[in-house]
Amino acid sequence: MTYLEIAHLFSLEGEIQSITGYGEGHINSTQLIVTDKKRYILQRINSSIFKDVEVLMNNVSMVIEHLKTKTQNPREVMSLVPTKFGRSYIKVNEDYYRVYEFIEDTICLQAAENDADFIESAKAFGSFSEKLKDFDASKLVETIPNFHNTIDRYRIFKETLKKDYLGRAKEVQKEIDFILEREKEMAMLEVLKQNKLLPLRVTHNDTKLNNVLLDAKTRKALCVIDLDTVMPGLSLYDFGDSIRFGASTALEDEPDLSKVELSLHLFEIYTKAFVEACPGLERLEKELLPLGAKTMTMECGVRFLTDYLDGDHYFAIHRNGHNLDRARTQFKLVADMEKKWGEMASIVNKY
Repeated sequence: MTYLEIAHLFSLEGEIQSITGYGEGHINSTQLIVTDKKRYILQRINSSIFKDVEVLMNNVSMVIEHLKTKTQNPREVMSLVPTKFGRSYIKVNEDYYRVYEFIEDTICLQAAENDADFIESAKAFGSFSEKLKDFDASKLVETIPNFHNTIDRYRIFKETLKKDYLGRAKEVQKEIDFILEREKEMAMLEVLKQNKLLPLRVTHNDTKLNNVLLDAKTRKALCVIDLDTVMPGLSLYDFGDSIRFGASTALEDEPDLSKVELSLHLFEIYTKAFVEACPGLERLEKELLPLGAKTMTMECGVRFLTDYLDGDHYFAIHRNGHNLDRARTQFKLVADMEKKWGEMASIVNKY
């Protein structure tokens, strides 16, 4: 079926004028629908990554409905458009589709252009967590099982290392040692989670700035988007991944490691804004914010090196050794966090 035929299966307002490709997402295929009354986003859900679309859409629907109870501004929450059969998505042949209302007068940045943009990202994800603190996260299902289970990530790494199909391990012994030396510390968050010493929360799990819509006029955070990886987890996952990606002084595949370090300035402005937007964080959660940043960075590096050893099957690469470069930037960032640990802790204590 064509996109036009699929669009007609949803309860849209007005007559369809056009359907064109939209956005820069790499997971789902996205189209912009324009009618003579409104605009909409049509997405084909990537079911090769998200194996159970029904579970995914149930997660998304429940979170959206809860968020709507926290605001009277419809622009602050995504809105699903039902199919003409009353469902939140539709299956056509082997593909799955959904439609969202288009949120007008917004901008989406691929990277922060200044400190204010990064602060708005922190406010958006902190507020997202705060609004969902009274939602029972155990109702959600992991759309990607064990996504931030660092103990399991280490298990997969060691199994891959033992097989070493391509004989690459001998080239990266320094990196292997770096990973294994920190295994016990990197298990800490998962152990605390399993023992229910940290609260189970709704986590977004992809806390990049491009998943926040900013008001086009005020440039203030308006709406968190891309809820496909919303799962039960720890607040430290979302905070930590934001720092890993946003407070580094270099891109995550920078081959020149001398350019890679943790910006304490960016760490501080993000921490301040996140904590202020999420006053419901418990004391232990706040104390462990630096460990959240370190763990998420290390976990990502472990995943990159695992993929490198396994032949680069998971992460798309654009040059030889691309995943190795990615892994090394993460390990350099972890090492720099360790050097600045006292300063990171002092910043957290301030807020």
